[in-house]
Amino acid sequence: MSTPASLLHDSDFRFLDFAYRLSEADWARPSLCSEWTNHEVLAHLVVGYRTAPGALAGALVRDRGSFDRANARLARVLAARRQPAELIDDFSALSQAPRGVARIFPRRLLLGDHVIHQLDIAYGLGMDSTIGGEALLAVLDTQVRVPNPFVPAAARARGLTLRATDIGWVHDDKGPPVTGTAADFASVLAGRPHALGRLRGDGVAMLRSRL
Repeated sequence: MSTPASLLHDSDFRFLDFAYRLSEADWARPSLCSEWTNHEVLAHLVVGYRTAPGALAGALVRDRGSFDRANARLARVLAARRQPAELIDDFSALSQAPRGVARIFPRRLLLGDHVIHQLDIAYGLGMDSTIGGEALLAVLDTQVRVPNPFVPAAARARGLTLRATDIGWVHDDKGPPVTGTAADFASVLAGRPHALGRLRGDGVAMLRSRL
């Protein structure tokens, strides 16, 4: 079975193939990530690979300890300085040799962050997911089992029976059922309501109320 590190490498490689095919207009469009364009989401992915822990700590001080505000500001500043084509090249190089906080971030959680933001871009453009099934399986397992202070996916899944019909994944918490694709589940559990309309089952209303 692949490791989180190898899944992250493969997922980043797939993302690059996807990203190189997008137009300037595509990058300027809104993503599913609240208040970020696709360009700014791309910048966020680069920030993780290039921003040193000390620089992130300084950003947290400037933003009064708010990780969300610091994270958002770093992405917007970088997007203002670098065009999408430049950021794609940055991501390509840095994914092979990260020098930022990504070096110490757990690979399982970093994989989830990258997969969700890749879906933010693709779904925001009305496109289908190009993420591999094994990566999505790992992300879903992490979402429902590993507490995450930034993305409370486990709390959203609690008390529901979730079935990703395309990859055979099941989270059985002895509650109302919800069925859908793995990518749609990953996106919804991360707090994006966009794909809720494609999920089916008696548990959809409960899941909707938790977003």
